[in-house]
Amino acid sequence: MDEPYVETSFAGDVATLTMNRPQRRNALSHDMLRALVKAFADVAGSEARGVVLAGRGPVFSAGHDFADLAGADESQARAMLETCRELMDLMQRIPQPVVARVHGLATAAGCQLVANADLAVAAESAGFAAPGGKGGWFCHTPMVAIARNVGRKRAMELALSGDVIDARTALDWGLVNAVVPDDQLDSAVADLMARVTRGSRASKAIGKRTLYEQMSLGEPAAYDLAVDVMAATSQYDDAQEGMRAFLEKRPPHWSDAPH
Repeated sequence: MDEPYVETSFAGDVATLTMNRPQRRNALSHDMLRALVKAFADVAGSEARGVVLAGRGPVFSAGHDFADLAGADESQARAMLETCRELMDLMQRIPQPVVARVHGLATAAGCQLVANADLAVAAESAGFAAPGGKGGWFCHTPMVAIARNVGRKRAMELALSGDVIDARTALDWGLVNAVVPDDQLDSAVADLMARVTRGSRASKAIGKRTLYEQMSLGEPAAYDLAVDVMAATSQYDDAQEGMRAFLEKRPPHWSDAPH
């Protein structure tokens, strides 16, 4: 029986989705993209409080699989790109924080996955690139997410040169949250996940959704949205419990805490 494109495992209340095509450098074929969409959709409805995205083998992901694209017509290429867009949208819509665990190379759409994740931790050996700029097919869609992480000048340098930047540069540019020695990658991911999943699960889910929504708005509209959401959620059980616990100097008891 063929190995699954994506393996899902649980450690307590954290789900790990592992891209499982090391022989293809975890290239994002149409099958891999569909498998990732299904895996994220499945975990969205689970009891998981957080999701780690990882890759098996020597690299995180080499980006779109050219084996699917060489000789493909425009409609076939568009179908793959739309599935990739569906995946990127879904990663930011699910209620749980998504942390990319990055080792080796993350290039093109693989780098897009890192940029699109809510958070990312990289091993010191990791490298990041949008290599289309030095080839024949520019990284248009990867740069949507990458540019929103690193800013215009750095995005242009990545996109036009196609050069690989190292993990420390990626940290300085805002593409990842932390860089650690390779042998500390798992513990660093676990530490970050523990910090970003504490508190009310319901409140965090609304917070993630609203943060992405307001970031696409101008400042006045962003404040309008934030005020509306914050006023409404002040009436939620967990909001009131958090306030009471603070005033009473006791640990809070969240309504959605695991039993």
